Amino acid sequence: MNMANSQPGSMMTNTLGKAASQQMSREVTVSAQDVKVYYGDTQAIKGINLDIYRNEVIAFIGPSGCGKSTFLRVLNRMNDTIDGCRVEGKVTLDGEDIYDKSLDVVLLRARVGMVFQKPNPFPKSIFENIAYGPRLHGLASSKTDLEGIVESSLKRAGLWNEVKDRLDQPGTGLSGGQQQRLCIARTIAVSPEMILMDEPCSALDPIATAKVEELISELSREYTIAIVTHSMQQAARVSHRTAYFHLGDLIEVNATDKVFTQPEHELTEAYITGRFG
Repeated sequence: MNMANSQPGSMMTNTLGKAASQQMSREVTVSAQDVKVYYGDTQAIKGINLDIYRNEVIAFIGPSGCGKSTFLRVLNRMNDTIDGCRVEGKVTLDGEDIYDKSLDVVLLRARVGMVFQKPNPFPKSIFENIAYGPRLHGLASSKTDLEGIVESSLKRAGLWNEVKDRLDQPGTGLSGGQQQRLCIARTIAVSPEMILMDEPCSALDPIATAKVEELISELSREYTIAIVTHSMQQAARVSHRTAYFHLGDLIEVNATDKVFTQPEHELTEAYITGRFG
């Protein structure tokens, strides 16, 4: 099946490149085993098995309502906040069952941070947006330590030079792209192992999107990243592997270049060639 002339992935260079792919660890960070999710009597996820490796960027793609965001929220138990939602199966983080009743969900969400579709800075200053998490989790023993964490997080999010002279101003006063990078800085301030991103660029303009995509590539050196995206072009640009979801099933997961040029499943081919979705 040669689709090289028709696929999104064939028309651009993956920004992570072959060298980055080769450096990606094969150590499993998160393992999902026979995961099913129900909203009341409706099954949204149907027995998914997936290992996610340390320092990889994995993209979840598929039509609207296919379950990709629901599965993403399984990985840090955000579905716990939805009435009537039930998760079955097993999910481990570094071998630890994250659905164990004794597990502290607040600490889990520090270890597996999340960036949402719409930027959601706290109604606080830029400084306090970043300082809140480290202060809550006792990561800074002094004001100097806290200031260092804030500066480091903003630098890693590519935002420090833009905001360093107005840290006391509201985070909500930043542009949309800056707000999203502020939310990313807030996430990494508590030193997570993994970052979940649910369509983080869908509300951003092309310039802001490019900055976030560049940031994803840089952050993958330190963190494991799973990103839900409605843009196949974005998946092709930023990810090592791509997983295709369809009606609650994980149809195919493979190296991104392979998914977009030589998909193994006819449903994947139909979606990426635009025949449906």
